[in-house]
Amino acid sequence: MQRKPQKHRVTHLSRGFSLIELMIVLVILGLIAGIVGPQAMKYLGKGKTQSSKVQIENISAALDMYRLEVGSYPTTADGLKALVAQPSSARGWNGPYLKKGDVPKDAWNNDYQYKRPGSNNHPYDLISLGADGAAGGEGEDADISLWQQ
Repeated sequence: MQRKPQKHRVTHLSRGFSLIELMIVLVILGLIAGIVGPQAMKYLGKGKTQSSKVQIENISAALDMYRLEVGSYPTTADGLKALVAQPSSARGWNGPYLKKGDVPKDAWNNDYQYKRPGSNNHPYDLISLGADGAAGGEGEDADISLWQQ
């Protein structure tokens, strides 16, 4: 008895993705990115705003320490640099009053604005101009002040 060789049918053909399937996946990924992306950016913006608020509070504490030792807050001309380098007029200076020996920048890499005397009977104003780096604005572009908190 002789057997005939049986031809094996390939029942499972390996194949790649079709162009239509790839396009559908790309559309779905685009929709997800369109929905999730703006929400993630909103939270990132809030994080930068909160970070700048915390830095303003830390700088304010350093300014208070400066005032305790020197007797007054730095002048507008001396600015926040007086917290890391002794101004010629500052007797009793025992700084630097900021860690790392440098004045930090806000979360958008802009300088904090310092003015003495401040507005509304405050001893000084300490402001971050927000994401746009300009006075005023809304949302992430809004100014952040020690006295607004």
